[in-house]
Amino acid sequence: MDRISALRNIEDALSAFEDGETDLAGLEREVRGVLRTYATEFEGDLTPYRAEGGAADGVVVLAPSRRAARERVRDLVAEPGRFSVESVEE
Repeated sequence: MDRISALRNIEDALSAFEDGETDLAGLEREVRGVLRTYATEFEGDLTPYRAEGGAADGVVVLAPSRRAARERVRDLVAEPGRFSVESVEE
């Protein structure tokens, strides 16, 4: 998915929300799905990982492996504390 397609899909999701065709939770799911698809295709063959625990809790990164994901989280969070990373399953 290219940038323009992603923006169009987000615009469609916003329109559906504004027209009362979906609720906020549905809008969030749709936008999250669009962004995840865009990011994983943009960055290549990477897997999304979510950090759990410490100051890094909830941070999601794209990486080729769990080890690389931990390093990416450490790069993004000043003092992450103790955390683990798990693959984000759809």
